Amino acid sequence: MAPDAGIVSPDDAQALFARVAKLSKAETVEMQLNSNHTGNTRFAANQMSTSGSVTDMQLAVQSSYGAKHAVVVTNDLTDESIARAVSESEALAKLAPDDPEAMPPLGSQTYVPVNSYFQSTASLTAADRAKAALTALAPARSAGDLQAAGFIITSESSVALGNTKGLFAYHRATNANYQLTVRTADGTGSGWAAADHPDWSQLDFKAVSDRAIEKAKLSRNPVAIEPGRYTVILEPQAVGDLVQLIGNYSDARSADEGRSPFVKTGGGNKVGEKIVDERVTIVADPQDPQVMSQPFDGDGLALNRQVFIENGVLKQLFYTRFWAKKQGKTATGQPASIKMMGGKSSIDEMIKSTPRGVLVTRLWYLREVDPRTILYTGLTRDGTFLIENGKITKAVRNFRFNDSPLFMLNNLEMVGPSVRLAGTEQGGDIVMPTIKVKDFNFTSLSEAV
Repeated sequence: MAPDAGIVSPDDAQALFARVAKLSKAETVEMQLNSNHTGNTRFAANQMSTSGSVTDMQLAVQSSYGAKHAVVVTNDLTDESIARAVSESEALAKLAPDDPEAMPPLGSQTYVPVNSYFQSTASLTAADRAKAALTALAPARSAGDLQAAGFIITSESSVALGNTKGLFAYHRATNANYQLTVRTADGTGSGWAAADHPDWSQLDFKAVSDRAIEKAKLSRNPVAIEPGRYTVILEPQAVGDLVQLIGNYSDARSADEGRSPFVKTGGGNKVGEKIVDERVTIVADPQDPQVMSQPFDGDGLALNRQVFIENGVLKQLFYTRFWAKKQGKTATGQPASIKMMGGKSSIDEMIKSTPRGVLVTRLWYLREVDPRTILYTGLTRDGTFLIENGKITKAVRNFRFNDSPLFMLNNLEMVGPSVRLAGTEQGGDIVMPTIKVKDFNFTSLSEAV
């Protein structure tokens, strides 16, 4: 990643916002400036396939007249284009219907410091990514019966928000993400592993590659076992896809309007009630060293540590600015991260303690079944194994499941250390542990590898 990638500095963002404000004739104008540079390396069938980079910058201008507002977005930052974006947003705002949930622009905010920018990532080159890819390609080639496919993407980005009421927010970040799938040549086995961190130097590419290769070898020729309720060990990626859903449903508005699993019978919400096992604590904290997420939301509202579940008890729900004003509460904003605190049990200890169960590497294709209980369906993928008498004995065909993270976390048996994930289906900064649960509901078999 070239150091001159064009990531906007705070001073340059403020100077651009001043230009927009000077051009504006609206009652208020709000601005967002995103800049990013990404580098990527893709490989498949044991061969490097692509290497590329993308640099972009995007300005969004929102003009408002009372409850009327409109946004125009451009990535042409010439004087002429900026002036056109401002005038067009004003013209569209005047034509827009009143927004019944419009909120006035925020004034100046105070944000917690978050350092998620690392030069080790920002200064990467295509050669660095290629060297990392070889940790998978070299052993897969030498094995003779394995096919490796993966994607390494690194990014350097900035987000700046401002308005004519004194708000200015700025956050700069880097990220490195590695995801690898290894298939057996006969098409019966598949292994997956991944890692993610703002700091490239924190990624152990060889360990990721070795894990995916080993899972591919172990998952050859899976056998069918009957669907049903099993003791299941879910690796962190699978846990993240399910537990992250709790954050999606943790908004106060849906609970207050009766559309949430956290609605209390007879009215109100379940804040203060025990809802899952007492070993479960779920937080969103932009300053957590495993998270390091943006400390403000899309409005520029400061995001601080939020504790949604503590020792199994629902402690809070999040409030948007509109709903907080309506309910007479303090706005918290919707966090972009989630972390389930970990325990001390290793995955080997979990396996040894299991007379009969299933080890799940990851899930995919999750879809909502019942929002009132967070019941979802989905499939296991890329490494599903039978455990018998404390040992992994064979690979098994993948399952479809129907379960809820709330049910799952009430059936908790063991919890491992929390790790940063390389991307759930919906994304975000996610930190989750391996967990062992009882009575996980597998409903049918899947033909997919």
